Amino acid sequence: MKTFSNFHVIDHPLIQHKITLIRDKSTGPKVFRELVKEVATLVAFELTRGLAATTTKIETPLTTTTGQIVSGKDVVLVPVLRAGLGMVDGLLNLIPNARVGYVGMERDEKTLQPVHYYFKIPPHPEKRDYILIDPMLATGGTAIATANSLKELGITRIKFMCLIAAPEGVEAFCSVHSDIDVYCASLDEKLNENKYILPGLGDAGDRLFGTE
Repeated sequence: MKTFSNFHVIDHPLIQHKITLIRDKSTGPKVFRELVKEVATLVAFELTRGLAATTTKIETPLTTTTGQIVSGKDVVLVPVLRAGLGMVDGLLNLIPNARVGYVGMERDEKTLQPVHYYFKIPPHPEKRDYILIDPMLATGGTAIATANSLKELGITRIKFMCLIAAPEGVEAFCSVHSDIDVYCASLDEKLNENKYILPGLGDAGDRLFGTE
């Protein structure tokens, strides 16, 4: 696969341990949800490294000093329905003041292209930092379309976060949106003939909500 400077795999032992359990078909919905939330938190720790902070003065039990505060109020999480919902709480653990928008996508039967059936984000979008969330980057079509819609609103500060990615999706997304950094827990082998990621983890939405 071509190398992209805006693509990052967070190769931490704890993340890889949890991804292994997430992949296991014997992992039930309850544990699956817990693991997805935990991995989202761990990946978000690296993704949020560049968040803006302000300096404040505080008093410790011994003296006065200064420290850094991150308000998080200008951060917007944008999960792609429905599977992206499983990762939201993991990010809110780190950024409890973040706002949450929602994006619903479906495939147009005539054009076969992804289109929004629901798109709701907070007002004044051009002033905020956006984190686009979807557990899987497969073909890249949904992520590309959603990023396009955000940019059409004048949004320039966007990052994309997923659990696993296929080389085909990485190349498609990073080629179109070279200005958006992508963070994931695993770069998988390939897409199969049905456009599922291999080795993958199955259908993330079905496994999160027990609808297999």
